[in-house]
Amino acid sequence: MKLLKLLVLTLLVSMLTSCYSVRLRNVNGAPQLDPFSDRDDYYRGMAVVEKDTVINMKLTSKDFTYLIKEEELCESGKLNMVEYRNTFGSVLLSAVTFGRKRKVKIKYVCEKPRN
Repeated sequence: MKLLKLLVLTLLVSMLTSCYSVRLRNVNGAPQLDPFSDRDDYYRGMAVVEKDTVINMKLTSKDFTYLIKEEELCESGKLNMVEYRNTFGSVLLSAVTFGRKRKVKIKYVCEKPRN
């Protein structure tokens, strides 16, 4: 019984510590606005692009570059804000595949085009 409680506690702590998000924001410039956005979170009123994908890497790779393609939502082609989110599921997938597959959740806001 004591071993089970310790196992559950360890699992709970690892789940809580593996979930985090990092937000990088440009101080020069303004985010591109979206007046039709109905979000209630940090990105309220901004034109947000969300990417949820799995990256396949080789075991010998040290880094990976994810290319952001031009889209209609990003008129200026410049990024104002980028958020990277890591979850317990993505850490677990990376551990099971020995780092070859990584689940990535990215949100970014483009910079407002200058007139």
